[in-house]
Amino acid sequence: MHVLSTATAGEEAAIARAVKGDLDAFNQLVITYQNLAYSVAFRTLQDGDAAADAVQDSFIKAYRAIDRFQGGSFKSWIIRIVANTCYDQLRSRQHRMTDSLDDLAADEAHVPALENPAGAPHDRFEQVELGELIERSFAVLPPEQRLVLTLCDVHGFAYDEIAHLAGLPMGTVKSRINRARARVRDYLLQYPELLPPAFRPRDGAGRLASWAGDGEAQLEP
Repeated sequence: MHVLSTATAGEEAAIARAVKGDLDAFNQLVITYQNLAYSVAFRTLQDGDAAADAVQDSFIKAYRAIDRFQGGSFKSWIIRIVANTCYDQLRSRQHRMTDSLDDLAADEAHVPALENPAGAPHDRFEQVELGELIERSFAVLPPEQRLVLTLCDVHGFAYDEIAHLAGLPMGTVKSRINRARARVRDYLLQYPELLPPAFRPRDGAGRLASWAGDGEAQLEP
């Protein structure tokens, strides 16, 4: 399996101590990965409170299971727990929604080009608007597409890592990412005035320049 980065010596030491039950060492790992975990949970669940709950639950699960950690990438291990916790929340949410409907029935590729910190205030304002637009585009995706697109285009996980994290065949991962990118592209194209010139439609097919070819554009974390 492809691993994005090798753990530092300090992280490896923290993992080794955490496996032996050192809570302070485990808390170091929490601090290292809590922002990543929240980013994945928020974009998957589209709800800040639910994402915070999912992250908290995930780290509790991780601490209880840390003695069974088999080595490898701790980052991948914790994000797999986060993904599973998010899926559990979504299933519970769907179950509650179904129950509510039954009751009613009874009663009746990171896009670096999008960021320019040195730009003018007007440019930075437009970047904020574009960032908000990209975040809104995630809301139109089904949850399973939100997860894989977040892992791939926001945080740079490789396809084989995503397949492992999400427990999916490689073909399913690629299909979901491609479909998610297409839906995000179509959503963004509804607001061409907010897109940088290079990202605006360039031909009658309405394609975005940076989504041409294999579609490896990435989004901001």
